[in-house]
Amino acid sequence: MTNVIQLTPPSRIDTPEARLGALLGCFADHRRFGDDVFWLKENAEILNILECTGAAPGEAALAPYVEFYRSIEKRMRFFPQYYRFFLSIALDLEDLGMAGDTAEALVRWTEAQNLPQAELSDLQRLEAVRLMARRGITPRGDIPALHSRVREFMARSDTFALPNKKAAYELTHIVFYLSEYGRRDPQLDEAAKRSLHFAGLLAFIEQNADLLSEICIALRHAGDTPPPMWTDWLKRETALFAVTPGEDVSIQDDYHEFLVCNWHQATAGDAAFAKGFTQGRMRFDRSDARATPMREMSEAMFNLDEGRSGDWLSMRPYMEDALSPQAMDVLAQAELSSRHFEDFFHGFARGT
Repeated sequence: MTNVIQLTPPSRIDTPEARLGALLGCFADHRRFGDDVFWLKENAEILNILECTGAAPGEAALAPYVEFYRSIEKRMRFFPQYYRFFLSIALDLEDLGMAGDTAEALVRWTEAQNLPQAELSDLQRLEAVRLMARRGITPRGDIPALHSRVREFMARSDTFALPNKKAAYELTHIVFYLSEYGRRDPQLDEAAKRSLHFAGLLAFIEQNADLLSEICIALRHAGDTPPPMWTDWLKRETALFAVTPGEDVSIQDDYHEFLVCNWHQATAGDAAFAKGFTQGRMRFDRSDARATPMREMSEAMFNLDEGRSGDWLSMRPYMEDALSPQAMDVLAQAELSSRHFEDFFHGFARGT
């Protein structure tokens, strides 16, 4: 006699409200826990994306955060080193519809403790300014001088013609904070916009959808239009993400890339978070089918020594011979994607 075991797969959730509820429930209750700084990071990120894209998850979707919200003031007083995470989460929960005014109390305590002045980084201080401004409070310190320094950083386009992910992510976040995530004109000059295009070219050549998504969002916030070749590629990559449910799945995954790719889709006016989520724990994995020509390009340029030139037209035949067909295909697409390519290559080549 044969025993037939029927396996019932997890039920996929299809309505937008239910999908957001499942997604928030996963991050709130099934990946990490509230005293873990990585829990703070993940949940601050997903709540921020939903808030700045005008999502309306509804009361039921926010329910997993109720107990955390009730204790957030106590937690922040004990862990003031994470005050920006606590501020971000409280502000976004309230602005997404959770009843309460705890965020204002947290902002006022932050101001009383002068926490932004404990920051060494201008970027972190700028984030604090932006967070506190959401409840009408300006921290102490020379804010105009802070703005001047970050604008000088953005205007140095040569920085962003070389692989430097930290600098590129800082560039995008400065635009996010100055623009209040797209709610106002950040008044970027042409040099800053050129920096975004240079960083975007590097991200496209690296096939880094995480960084390229942030750059395309920043360009939109700055009133610029991202190159269609970049946004079309991001749309394809977003569709290729795999979501795997299961209480035992590893969460060493590509969750951040998944979030920002979907954030980009929402900012572009396309459907975001359209996967069939399930209740419970989930992991998020990007497609592995990506060419990565950056290493090949760097080695080819390095080996030229004094023969390097910043003139792309003269270097193109050499690159065609030195790179694999897959790498050259990505580079050729990058060349066509942006009017800034030749200026970018001049900096990337580090010619003598």
